[in-house]
Amino acid sequence: MEKSIVDIKIGREAYGADPDGYHAARPGYPDWVFEMLVDRGCLANGTAAFEIGAGTGIATRRLLEYGASPLLIIEPDKRLGDFLKKTLPGNEVSILPVPFEEAELPDNSFDFGFSATAFHWLNEDIAMEKIARLLRPGGWWAMVWNVFGNPARHDPFNEATRELLEGPASPADGIGDIPFALDVESRMAALNRTNAFEAIEYRVSEWPLVLSAAETVSLYATFSNINIRPDRDALLAALGRIAKLQFGDKVTRNMATCVYIARRKH
Repeated sequence: MEKSIVDIKIGREAYGADPDGYHAARPGYPDWVFEMLVDRGCLANGTAAFEIGAGTGIATRRLLEYGASPLLIIEPDKRLGDFLKKTLPGNEVSILPVPFEEAELPDNSFDFGFSATAFHWLNEDIAMEKIARLLRPGGWWAMVWNVFGNPARHDPFNEATRELLEGPASPADGIGDIPFALDVESRMAALNRTNAFEAIEYRVSEWPLVLSAAETVSLYATFSNINIRPDRDALLAALGRIAKLQFGDKVTRNMATCVYIARRKH
């Protein structure tokens, strides 16, 4: 039976209730991601950039470190936008509090566009067409994900909690058993359908995320498909008990970080 998916509008607003908790619980992105962007020429000092769905700015801070300036953030959740205004350094950042589809932006105005663990909340083809229009010829697009669990690898905690977590899925879970971010064929096809990009590249790395029971609960409390559930608090408590009693207060999730980059054709 086909699984139900969290509604996009609801999902986009699933993270703003507790920005501090989200920011503390979500892991950052490996250094190689940003080094790759610099090496390929996507990022340098004075790169006019936009970011779609910055959340609490976990990746945004790294973009600023590596030269994104000015940086326009399109973040539809005003609560997250307010968090970004309070916590991001410098004056080179502006925030547009609307969904990306509704953002009125001039074509051919940016050197670099970026999205981190957020692009699955957009209509892929519509968003790709708009991104291509916004970039100057030779400008770069990059999307990165931290994927929480790779179905191709044995994951004891995921197996122990599978029945407990049955319910609506995030669009990040993708189709079938392949997470959206790791469905390379589909993501590449979407980039190619625009006929606007070249130098398309994909890279992935795997790494372990080791969590205490309390950290496990804090992380799962940031997931959209848990936050929409009426039994959220009881579910999180049950996850904490499993992490504490069955896993000895040490849960290891098999993480995958993947990046797609592409250059706007001249």
